[in-house]
Amino acid sequence: MKVAVDTNVLVRAAVCDDHAQASIATKVLTEAELIAVALPCLCEFIWVLLSVYSFQPSDAAAAIRALLAAANVEVNRPAVEAGLSVLEAGGDFADGVIAYEGKWLGGEIFVSFDKKAVAFLTAQGQPARLL
Repeated sequence: MKVAVDTNVLVRAAVCDDHAQASIATKVLTEAELIAVALPCLCEFIWVLLSVYSFQPSDAAAAIRALLAAANVEVNRPAVEAGLSVLEAGGDFADGVIAYEGKWLGGEIFVSFDKKAVAFLTAQGQPARLL
């Protein structure tokens, strides 16, 4: 079976807060021929781990890296790596993904009202401007 996974499936498998659902999620993830993980799913996943379950950014990044290590997982790896780079530098995973995809779509500079996002992207050598 090839599946497109929702955020709640990843959360259940990662935190095991509901043992019945965690068991089902783990079974689907391990038995699937292919797990397609959309970028919004990963942005939500990181947000939930940090905001709801009080994960440290390094632990949330480790959860994503463990997912990436699975042979049956398909993601936009360059975008995910961009998000992880910002997250591991102390910024927001979604900002890294947004900046990467924006550039991929033809944007030349990331613009935002978010001072922290602009600072992290600029520190990584990416063109970014605070509005």
